[in-house]
Amino acid sequence: MTDRNHRHAPIPVGDVVPGDPPVPITVWPVPAPHEGETMSNAMGVRLVHNLTHPSDLIVDLVEGPQLARAIIAAHRRSHLQAARPPVGWGRESATLIVTGWPLADASAVDFFLRCRAHLVPGGCVAVLLAHGDVSLPVDVVVAAKRAGLAYLQHIVAADRLPRRGQQAQLAIHTDVLILTRSVIESGGVGG
Repeated sequence: MTDRNHRHAPIPVGDVVPGDPPVPITVWPVPAPHEGETMSNAMGVRLVHNLTHPSDLIVDLVEGPQLARAIIAAHRRSHLQAARPPVGWGRESATLIVTGWPLADASAVDFFLRCRAHLVPGGCVAVLLAHGDVSLPVDVVVAAKRAGLAYLQHIVAADRLPRRGQQAQLAIHTDVLILTRSVIESGGVGG
C-alpha cells in the first residue's frame, strides 16, 4: 500500500555555516547575566544538568561563580579556571568545557585545538556569546571546525518568552554554541 499524500520534510534553510546541515535551535528561558559575568545561575544549572552526568569533569573558564555553584550542587567535578589564563586544565579529559567569548589571549583555532585535546570523545564545549553580532557565531563555528570539533546545537537564552496569544519578540540575551568532539575520530584535523 502506498500513501499518495506522503510528503517529505521541507528542506532546511538558514545554515549558519554554508554547506553544513543546520543544527537544532533550542530556547532556554533563563535570566540574563549580571554585568561582568558570563551567565546567570539558571544558565549554569541548565548547562551542567543537560550536558553532564554525576562525577563528570567540567572545565570552568567563565567569569562569575554561577557555573561553579551549579557544578558543586550537581555533584560534578571541576577544574575552575575563571579569572586565570587557561593553563593547568589537568591531565584528565573533561566531559564539558564552558567558556565566554571573545577570548582574551588565544587565537580561536588554538583555543579549540586545546579544548579538543582535553575532551573525552563525545564531550562538549559550550561557548557563551552576548546576543547581537550575527557574524560572531559563524566565526566561532568555523574556528571550531578547523580544530576538529563539530557544531552540535545552538541554544538561545531569553529573559522572557512570548505569552500565548500575544505577539512579542523574545528578549534574547545570550547565544550558546555547543560544539562536540566526535566519538568517531577521523584521520586528522584540517580546515
